[in-house]
Amino acid sequence: MTDRSNRARRARTAVPYAVTDARSLTTAAAVIAAVAMAATGCGKSHSSPSAGDKAAPSIGKLPQATTYTTVKGLGQDTAAAATDGAVVHPKAAVPVSATAGGPPVAALPSTQLGSPTWVPVVETKPGWDRVLLPSRPNRSTGWIPTGKVGLDTARSPYLIKVDTSARTLTLTKSGHKLGGWTVAVGAAKTPTPVGRTFLLASLAPAKKTFSPLILPVGAHSETLDTFGGGPGTVAFHGWPSASVFGKAVTHGCVRVPADALKKLSEVPLGTPVVVA
Repeated sequence: MTDRSNRARRARTAVPYAVTDARSLTTAAAVIAAVAMAATGCGKSHSSPSAGDKAAPSIGKLPQATTYTTVKGLGQDTAAAATDGAVVHPKAAVPVSATAGGPPVAALPSTQLGSPTWVPVVETKPGWDRVLLPSRPNRSTGWIPTGKVGLDTARSPYLIKVDTSARTLTLTKSGHKLGGWTVAVGAAKTPTPVGRTFLLASLAPAKKTFSPLILPVGAHSETLDTFGGGPGTVAFHGWPSASVFGKAVTHGCVRVPADALKKLSEVPLGTPVVVA
């Protein structure tokens, strides 16, 4: 954790969900600047990971499912189709099991990188939701109970699609295209990981850098354990030179034009991302 002089100015971008308990939630947009760089590995910060995102005392001994951790013994998401947009937010840390009704193997905290945890639901059973997780390995899923813990539930009408071959990004809302852009994707030795993931957090660096906003997703580089001082979390972010767009030149992140970044900043956390 860096000292307070390096902290980012805190701000909020209003992206409300119509949650089932009628509460209006917003996307948390600004956290510690070093976290913004180190978590995604997009910059050159070498700060240590935050020790935040603590689990509730009752499940505090379980490994936490965050972008900084590797959780073993869980299932893998093998589907490629978009989800129906259902997302959940635990109001407090919840246990994560490998099977519905099975013993907990991890805990999903209520926040990720300073933003509220919203994760997509990929399967449901009575009393249980199977969700995508932000931890390694990529496409990890786990079952969380729905009856004994407090969960906010919502549905994101948005979908973000990245085509790594065409090097394009498409944003839709309720099936209607909002925009399409040529982007930069991972290089041959550091490809952008494919599969289903989700918008994890929204980070605003305190100091001017290559991007005014960094949008981490729940996936990591498949070839780098760490870079830029962070855990290799993949993210959407801007880039000062348009010459990179249409090329495979990144460490796994997706570099997007300024207007695409603005549109993506309006998308609520937990929104599904499909990379092919």
